[in-house]
Amino acid sequence: MRIAIVGGHGKVALQLHPLLVEAGHQPVALVRNESYHDELRRLGAEVRLLDIEQAEATDFAEAFSGCDAVVFAAGGGPDGNIERKQTVDLEGSLKSVHGATEAGISRFVQVSAIGVDHLPSPDRGEVWRAYVEAKRDADAALRASDLDWTIIRPGRLTDGPATGLVALGPEVAHGDVTRADVAAVLAAVLDDDAAVGHQWNLVGGDTPVADAVARAAA
Repeated sequence: MRIAIVGGHGKVALQLHPLLVEAGHQPVALVRNESYHDELRRLGAEVRLLDIEQAEATDFAEAFSGCDAVVFAAGGGPDGNIERKQTVDLEGSLKSVHGATEAGISRFVQVSAIGVDHLPSPDRGEVWRAYVEAKRDADAALRASDLDWTIIRPGRLTDGPATGLVALGPEVAHGDVTRADVAAVLAAVLDDDAAVGHQWNLVGGDTPVADAVARAAA
């Protein structure tokens, strides 16, 4: 498959590209900065320019041309900018869904966050609340679409090495998970039709990734 990765220079995406190449797929990294090209090409990705915040849904459809699946792995980042939670985490996802539909792509995998169906306590601050609301609304819109969707909701992301061991399922409790393990799960669900129509929490655990996906989808 040729797989478009929205947020193609993000920390999870950088782990995902070589896994897709190893599995025989062609990742297509969608980025807004041309300076990322050489790095991404070394990872085996085709690179296309797309500014998530400035582009329209039709631009997304054009960027997805020739692809068989879309992974939405973009995020507004940990800064204090509330507006970017709306323009990247929510509107970027909505435009990706519309773009995939317009491009005739049915398979869509979205990286969300654990626990976003429940609003945080006020002491977490306005920025965190905006992030949770954006992810919640993006997931709801994807579930309501006609796409063949899978939503992965990781716990607190860490930069440790891949463990290959996770806990995956709709009721998995909060915990940490490495970005490398998130990437491994994304690669696995893209290759498993049984993962379509599922929304799963993801944290570190004791089950090999392939087994965890198979059990969750059973």
